[in-house]
Amino acid sequence: MSLHFLAESSFLVWLLFVAVYDFRKRRVPNWLVLGGAALALAALVVDRQPFGLSWTAAFLGAAIGFGFLLLFYVLGLMGAGDVKFAGALGLWVGLPGLMPIWIAASLLAGAHGVLWLVLKRWAVFPKVAVALRGRSQAPDDIASSGIRTRFIPYAAYLAMATAAWIVWGRQS
Repeated sequence: MSLHFLAESSFLVWLLFVAVYDFRKRRVPNWLVLGGAALALAALVVDRQPFGLSWTAAFLGAAIGFGFLLLFYVLGLMGAGDVKFAGALGLWVGLPGLMPIWIAASLLAGAHGVLWLVLKRWAVFPKVAVALRGRSQAPDDIASSGIRTRFIPYAAYLAMATAAWIVWGRQS
């Protein structure tokens, strides 16, 4: 088994873990983000980066991924885990991969939000609406904590869009 295959497989497994965790918990823990970033750095160290990125390109992708989504976090539109995940993802795919991944993930997240709004108002499939909403928290808990609930698992959609980008990129 080659190191290149191992790096790419590790990347895909990491994306799977992020997607599943974010869909289930609506958060991405630091240990998961740091694990993916460590794997990306290890791939760079052994010169087996799956997308042929240089150190500079990888760090530029990480900085732009983190920095751009940090704006959405500051505005209260995104969770910190999503921002940190975007930084780690940028370390893997670099700046050229981030743009199509962001566009696809944003379209998926937008569809998620629209579907949730439709199902919330038209309760034909209440269990689907609840699943889209994520873990429920009592309104009193939200009001007392001052925490704004984020129900769109953006990191999961980034992970899904990345997997699609990998497959689509191999076709060309």
